[in-house]
Amino acid sequence: MSAKNEMPERGESAASLKELAGDLATLIRHEVDLAKAELGEKLKSAGVGAGMLSASAVSGLITLTCLTALVAVALSLLLPAWLAVLIVTLLWGATTAVLALIGKRKVQDASPFVPEQTIANVKEDMEWARRRAKQSRT
Repeated sequence: MSAKNEMPERGESAASLKELAGDLATLIRHEVDLAKAELGEKLKSAGVGAGMLSASAVSGLITLTCLTALVAVALSLLLPAWLAVLIVTLLWGATTAVLALIGKRKVQDASPFVPEQTIANVKEDMEWARRRAKQSRT
């Protein structure tokens, strides 16, 4: 009599485990898709930050060029023309600083390059799967 009672339970357990495996496969696919989307967002933000840092480098070169012009004008003429060059140099210097700060912030906002939400979801899914497997054994 106990053998008859065990057979349906084993069949039900096998069906439950098969359903669990299918559910896990679906969850894993969804989590992989979420990880791709999450990493895509972070990489896009890092790309914008890298672009800003590149613009900052170009601004730095322009600043150096203007500073060089300032020194040349100051040494050769010692006239008020140096003041105009100084103003342009200061404006480029301020632009460089602003671009560098914005770019740095963008890169920091994007890091760490880990799909944090996906990791949390996978942990929850694994716990759910453990509970479900445990229930189907009992």
